[in-house]
Amino acid sequence: MAAEKTLRICDQGHRYYKSSDCPTCPVCNEANKPNKGFLRELSAPARNALLREEIDTLDKLSGYGEKEILALHGVGPASLPIFKKHLTQAGLSFKD
Repeated sequence: MAAEKTLRICDQGHRYYKSSDCPTCPVCNEANKPNKGFLRELSAPARNALLREEIDTLDKLSGYGEKEILALHGVGPASLPIFKKHLTQAGLSFKD
């Protein structure tokens, strides 16, 4: 049975419905999406998880192991190919 969605209003006044306890406004998330770089290609939950940890560059990302990144709430296995592609292009990799 699906959870009931409740009306939320963010600090910017956007109205949206959510069934989880996640406080992230989808309208604000889309407006704050980067125009370029690896963060642009990620889902909003994955991008927000990295930003909560202040991982906003490939250099910072390369300081973590795959398991550490996957342990962040919001980051799933679908994000790994995106990370690896951008790390490889920059001559970087995940920490062993």
